[in-house]
Amino acid sequence: MASTSVSRIVPASPERVWSLIGGFDTLPDWLPYIPESTPSEGGRVRRLRNTEGETIVERLVDFNEAERQYSYAIVRAPFPVSGYVSTIRVHPVPGRDDAAEVQWSGRFAPDGVTDDEAVALFTGIYADGLDALHETLVV
Repeated sequence: MASTSVSRIVPASPERVWSLIGGFDTLPDWLPYIPESTPSEGGRVRRLRNTEGETIVERLVDFNEAERQYSYAIVRAPFPVSGYVSTIRVHPVPGRDDAAEVQWSGRFAPDGVTDDEAVALFTGIYADGLDALHETLVV
């Protein structure tokens, strides 16, 4: 099993950040790579379309409002991995009301690629996603 984690300090309170990213179906609100999300199964499954028109289906596996985090598993995607589970968390920054730390992490088994290639793929996705979140919050 391979894993990666990216974190970023963003210019907004943890409450504001969570209100933007804490909904399982809100990726299009802050992640340009995912312009479309369609919920199903009472909001526990999201069917995403990326900018290349590919479909990604993900299932919510854990949600904790109080701790501002959720985890999800990929059901179907064009990625060279299996057993993918990811968590996104929002943490307060000690001594700052105007900032939050967002951590996006995942673990997965590479399928047809090396561990390093799979880790690089998801590290890039997470880093680009957190950059996009930062940009959304400063507008």
